[in-house]
Amino acid sequence: MSTSDPALTSASRPLSAGAIALMLMLCLSWGFNQVAVKLVLPDIPPFLQAFIRSCGALVVLLVIARLRGVALFERDGTLGPGLAAGVLFGFEFVLIYHGLLLTTASRAVVFLYTAPFFVALGSSRILGERLRASQWSGLALCFAGVACAIGVPQPDVDSRVLLGDVMIVGGGALWAATTLLVKASSLISAPPEKTLIYQVAVSIPILGVAALAAGETLERIPGPLALSLMAYQAVWVVGLTFLIWFSMVKTYSASKLSAFTFITPLFGVAAGYVIMHDPLTPAFGFAALLVAAGLYLVNRLSAVVQEFPLPSPHVLEETPEPKPH
Repeated sequence: MSTSDPALTSASRPLSAGAIALMLMLCLSWGFNQVAVKLVLPDIPPFLQAFIRSCGALVVLLVIARLRGVALFERDGTLGPGLAAGVLFGFEFVLIYHGLLLTTASRAVVFLYTAPFFVALGSSRILGERLRASQWSGLALCFAGVACAIGVPQPDVDSRVLLGDVMIVGGGALWAATTLLVKASSLISAPPEKTLIYQVAVSIPILGVAALAAGETLERIPGPLALSLMAYQAVWVVGLTFLIWFSMVKTYSASKLSAFTFITPLFGVAAGYVIMHDPLTPAFGFAALLVAAGLYLVNRLSAVVQEFPLPSPHVLEETPEPKPH
């Protein structure tokens, strides 16, 4: 095969120092996202916060799609799966944002980033993708880490916190379900901006109804910190980090890049501990390491990861290789 083949060049190109630094910044941004949500909660309640975030992100994505010349309204067979992905995306954030009311940011980021566990398992069972022995070992480590974090008695962890943990795991499972839907439908060939716009746009009425049903209102004008962190979530996390990720996947191998994403939960735990003063018990620290090690094994040289490189904010897959959340 010619060395000028773009696929070969991308897969074999070593990561530059700049690319490594950029990946670390992205992982830090994704890990800090749960802390950002927690910091805004005193000013903006959870469902209303998620609603505002989706509205802001939609504007950003529409502007980016316009600037990049993405055709959003052509008939390409993506309407049905796009709406379904949006429903999954909306309820994912219902679970995540309410769960963050109950549990800590450190615990939330570990449980949310079990999503690749569900993607790998679903890809094996639903899409017929074969996993290597090391990847099955990674799944086992992830499961053991979650079981340790939830099942081992720890100070300051009561039934309320455990309910929040379970809701975050449910959000991670819905994130994975969205990923699998993208992989198995016509969305796999759609522009990534269009796929994410489906998800964000459909989530807006779902989150709006959730906020109304919960009786959420703004009791005061949000302060500068809350407003800046809302901009961080909507503009930076959902809009720009997604596009940075995809531009890097165009240049470098997705499997090489995704090897970095296993440190995202560790960044999140560190941010929760330093900024939110979340308790960090030996049992939970050990559980977080198990999850991170499991994610590394699942991601390493994985065909699954080449279609689910990330996280995030919640995003979609790239085609035909991958995406972030």
